[in-house]
Amino acid sequence: MHICVYCASSDAVAPTYEEAARTLGRLMGQRGHTLVYGGGRLGLMGLLARAVQQAGGRVHGVIPQALVAREQAYEEAEELEIVQTMAERQARMLALGQAFIALPGGFGTLEEIAHTLVWKALTASPKPLILVNTAGFYDTLLALFDQFYRERFAPPSWRGLYTVAAHPQEALSLIEGARS
Repeated sequence: MHICVYCASSDAVAPTYEEAARTLGRLMGQRGHTLVYGGGRLGLMGLLARAVQQAGGRVHGVIPQALVAREQAYEEAEELEIVQTMAERQARMLALGQAFIALPGGFGTLEEIAHTLVWKALTASPKPLILVNTAGFYDTLLALFDQFYRERFAPPSWRGLYTVAAHPQEALSLIEGARS
């Protein structure tokens, strides 16, 4: 399965987030999945990609030309698409991914989560989106989502557009269970 993973390109994050990225990558590789991601070699992105390959999986990166130098494109990927814009990157990742996982990340990850949620709502896509809530990272975002529902900025039915997993193993089990 082609699993699109959103995560940080920062090298300055806590070890618990690094371990989650390595664990997800190792499990994806062991289970024969292909990683679709933002194409960088730094931070959680790089840890994830290397772990997938070390465990026998494949990596398909999609990175805008403007970020090739900044995020140091992961040249070791089996496939590395260099696109022109962030919008093109997102469109390719949505098209390639059969499921989506969000590990902890910054503003870019937040934007990818929001974009995927809206895309799923507008297209009625059945592709799962799983937020991996490592160390409670997404608790405040989920509280904001709850406020959206309470204040009627989003319909309560949107709760069904995503699932929260406590750890990478649970995220993969949810995705693999949805496909069977």
